[in-house]
Amino acid sequence: MKKGIPLFILLLIVSCKSSVKTESKPITITSAEVKSVVTYLASDQLQGRNAGSEGIENAATYIENQLKSYGVKAYYDTYRDDFKIGETDAFNVIGFIEGTDKNLKDEVIILGAHYDHIGQVKTVEGDSIANGANDNAAGTSAVLAMAKYFAAKKNNKRSIMFALFSAEEMGLLGSKHLAERLKSENLNLYTMINFEMIGVPFKDRDYEAFVSGYDLSNMAAKMNEYVGSNLIGYSEVSKKYSLFKRSDNYPFYEQFKLPCQTVSSCDLTNFDFYHHVDDEIDKLDFEFMAKLINKVIPAIEKMSNTESKEIVMYEE
Repeated sequence: MKKGIPLFILLLIVSCKSSVKTESKPITITSAEVKSVVTYLASDQLQGRNAGSEGIENAATYIENQLKSYGVKAYYDTYRDDFKIGETDAFNVIGFIEGTDKNLKDEVIILGAHYDHIGQVKTVEGDSIANGANDNAAGTSAVLAMAKYFAAKKNNKRSIMFALFSAEEMGLLGSKHLAERLKSENLNLYTMINFEMIGVPFKDRDYEAFVSGYDLSNMAAKMNEYVGSNLIGYSEVSKKYSLFKRSDNYPFYEQFKLPCQTVSSCDLTNFDFYHHVDDEIDKLDFEFMAKLINKVIPAIEKMSNTESKEIVMYEE
């Protein structure tokens, strides 16, 4: 007589099937979704997203709606972090995903990018709108992509803040305001990573993006270690022109004296349309952008889950 399958084996089979069903699927950021974000932000409709304009208001509303659709909560009472530029109202847009670990969630990683640009400029061949596709709709799309990813994965032990800054083009005013505000609120900052002009690849480098202030911390080394490749490198041009001090990472470094640096794939040697009306979406490589974002995400993921703060400033 044929014997039945023992009960413990049946339970094991059911358990295995159950675990397969609940295993989370890989999440990949596509070039199409990156292009969709940049296409809207860099459209003529937004008139160059100058701080204080109707265009920047529409851009902020769009970013808020994106964060809301991902399930990313507002950090303050609303997504907007208001400040003044003289008599002009301006606002950063801030989302937040709380960490899953009861102790590590008090430590915060900030992922940032500025979403403003310079508005309308001198007319070139009938066009006066500085669309700012690479500068910095591209960086904004990266932060939104990462917000979407971490909202879906829910695997970050540390908390992650997604900060989209206004008035960068007026002198880092939005990031300066938020850095001072968070410092006064005693935020337990781990690190701040800013994304700036990631829309075009380098042609002659053995890395895919550089980090500003490369020599100040082990940020690049750790990110490369986390992803197992030479993803982040050193830019001589960045150092020559002090790009570390010219992007939204710098106010956070000034306030917190911690690794606060910018990731970029453009040090102006590989892009001819900086603050030009031709900084439009047809100049960008969206396949490259999606690949870069997908390669950076595991580094951020690891960063959010290490037991100790492994990214540190070098001693002077």
